[in-house]
Amino acid sequence: MHVHVDFCLIPLGGDVSVATEIAECQRVFVERGLTAVMHAYGANLEGEWDEVMAAIKECHRRVHAMGRVRISSTLKVGSRTDRAQSLADKIARVEELLARKS
Repeated sequence: MHVHVDFCLIPLGGDVSVATEIAECQRVFVERGLTAVMHAYGANLEGEWDEVMAAIKECHRRVHAMGRVRISSTLKVGSRTDRAQSLADKIARVEELLARKS
């Protein structure tokens, strides 16, 4: 099943900055061949359910290996069966509407 996931990982304790951990997660997504679009509070991921969830698991594993003993993550998962739609399609549709004159 193809899914879109809004993923936010928050390492707890330790350094206030989480940029290093977020960069490591982004590496996981690239290595796994997922479409991953970073934003200020996480990443939008696109792929097959099992591959996306395996990448999130690996992200947690690597961040724990970096010394973070606690991690809190949130996921919003969307799927649809009526047609294929990529993250880029969703963004393009809104941009198209914004470009129209009122």
